[in-house]
Amino acid sequence: MDRFYYNEMKNTLEEFKEDIRKKTVFIFGHCEASFALSDMLMDNDIFPVSILDNSPAKIGLKYKDIPVTAPDKVLHTAAENAVVLIVMRFYESMNRQLRDMGFEGDIIKLVDYNTYAEYSLTEDTINRKKQRIIYGQKLLDKIKEKYPLSMIIFCPFNALGDVYFCMSYLPEFLKKKGVKERVICAPSLSCAKVAELFGAEHMEILPQKDLDAAIQAAIYTKDEGCFIAHHDRPYVVNLHKALYNKCIPLDTIYRCGVFGLPVDTKPAQPVNLTEYNFDIQIVKGKTIIISPYAKSVPALPDRIWDDLVADLSKEGYEIYTNVAGEEKPLAGTRPISPEISQMKDAVEKAGMFIGIRSGMCDIIRTADCKKAALYPDYNYCDTKWKSIDMYGIEGFENIVIEDADTWEKIKKKTAWF
Repeated sequence: MDRFYYNEMKNTLEEFKEDIRKKTVFIFGHCEASFALSDMLMDNDIFPVSILDNSPAKIGLKYKDIPVTAPDKVLHTAAENAVVLIVMRFYESMNRQLRDMGFEGDIIKLVDYNTYAEYSLTEDTINRKKQRIIYGQKLLDKIKEKYPLSMIIFCPFNALGDVYFCMSYLPEFLKKKGVKERVICAPSLSCAKVAELFGAEHMEILPQKDLDAAIQAAIYTKDEGCFIAHHDRPYVVNLHKALYNKCIPLDTIYRCGVFGLPVDTKPAQPVNLTEYNFDIQIVKGKTIIISPYAKSVPALPDRIWDDLVADLSKEGYEIYTNVAGEEKPLAGTRPISPEISQMKDAVEKAGMFIGIRSGMCDIIRTADCKKAALYPDYNYCDTKWKSIDMYGIEGFENIVIEDADTWEKIKKKTAWF
């Protein structure tokens, strides 16, 4: 889960925590954000009784012993004793569904994803949105004043993989449009660094709330000098709906859906790559970089990483954990924190990479080494498709991790060992 929204969820939960503690807690939506919320609640000795979900394919699943049930499960608890927590971007429709089915208990939105889309016609909402558009337009005007000849490209979501896909197909899109200059607007320094891999010389980093306001203004004014390079945020297209009927890999969604390019369009390759120097002498093929952390997917069980490290240590591997910020290296490994531009060189020098499927895997997708991406066994959003169906990467060993899997079972799924 994105750190910005994680912190917002944490702060909102702190505000309501004592009231929530007194009630039977339900979470609506089986997704990565709900898993992060579940962990946060349990860390505070609050134990949800159910994760509500509309997808029949998810009913019966569990997350850390929390069962997934149909939404009408909430009606089995007296309304005054129940609370439903929502951290998905579909808050408005979920809230309406619960009310329509007769639920009269508390419903709490912990994360405000849809700052640009609020399904209400109250005078207060309309006035707030007007002020927001005015503020967003001022931001747009400043960017246009600074880059008068450039198309403004918004990367609205703080996800490295999404920015990578955007930059992969942006050159062909701009060529088709006859646009020679562009400025990339992103919500974080790390996203900007991904854009820089592809030679993005004009960059603006905006706080998430400012970025959303500028996007809202661009949508409202139908500004043809702006382009929102994302498949479902904000909701200017209905690409997501197509996934209910057909599995479309994310690469294809960006290439054909977001940018409208032919299916045989080749992605651009990173050009701004730099060298990485290890702190000790390493042997290629006997060194491995592990990447166990991700913002947008459920974490894998600690036992898998612990067993992996123990086994590879016995085999004489030099093991590094890729860490950023406050992340800690796995026990028995060395920390490593290459710049995004150095990551490809680092894994090529090591010779091996194993990581949870995240944007980091996209950054090294062109690296010439042994690479494995581990996929938690979950469905993409509220579709019937598994994450591996959406995110599988050519050139990687793509491995789904099921609840009962151990490192020994995972080893048998690769050709490396």
